[in-house]
Amino acid sequence: MSAGYDLEWVMGLDMGPHPLWQLEDLLPDLALRPGDRVLDLGCGRGATSVFLARECGAVVVALDLWVEPVNLRLTLTRAGVGDRVTAVRADARVLPFAPETFDAVVGIDCFEYFGTDVHLLPSLLRVLRPGGRLAVSTPALRTDPYEEPPPPHVRAVVGWEAAAWHSPAWWATHWELTGLLEDVRARMQPGGREDWLEWSLATGGPEDPVTRMLEADTEDQIGFALVSARRRAVPDPYGPGQPAH
Repeated sequence: MSAGYDLEWVMGLDMGPHPLWQLEDLLPDLALRPGDRVLDLGCGRGATSVFLARECGAVVVALDLWVEPVNLRLTLTRAGVGDRVTAVRADARVLPFAPETFDAVVGIDCFEYFGTDVHLLPSLLRVLRPGGRLAVSTPALRTDPYEEPPPPHVRAVVGWEAAAWHSPAWWATHWELTGLLEDVRARMQPGGREDWLEWSLATGGPEDPVTRMLEADTEDQIGFALVSARRRAVPDPYGPGQPAH
């Protein structure tokens, strides 16, 4: 489906590697139905929100902290989905929505900035209905940086941020430990490094530091973790989860 979108249009909304390639690979886990209410968390300049409205028939809230809503609304209107997507500027850690507002929450290439915090999921799941699905795509290393130091070519480009490039296994454990989710799935995106390299060559060129990092990754450590789960429809088996004092 993403191949049907003009590449120049997607590149003009660039805030990271091709977001529609990542989102399309997550769609089977989301199993969206027309009319589902979807929170597009960290939506950037809106490409993923347009895709969710057009391809899935979703009613979308496009939320980002760094993009002005007036600019986001312009993109949505020009794409013909202004009546199905609402632009909101807010912090993912303090969501301005009523409980159980959404049928699904999606985060493409953003979860590494806030999702490693153990306090994030309870706050985020507040706005997801029981049984609703959470699905994210986030930069990852096959060998978790807490198991082995990140490769030198990664550290040279992203520095300390590589500490958030967790492996799929780390994300699965991180989510399962909360007791708030079930059917947790985590895997590396097939061909993720190759897709990212193709994108970097198109947007930054062969001398771009990210391009060089990806080309140096001969052991195929770099990619994207695709992580999804369903909010439990029954009480948390680990108890109420009261904050510690």
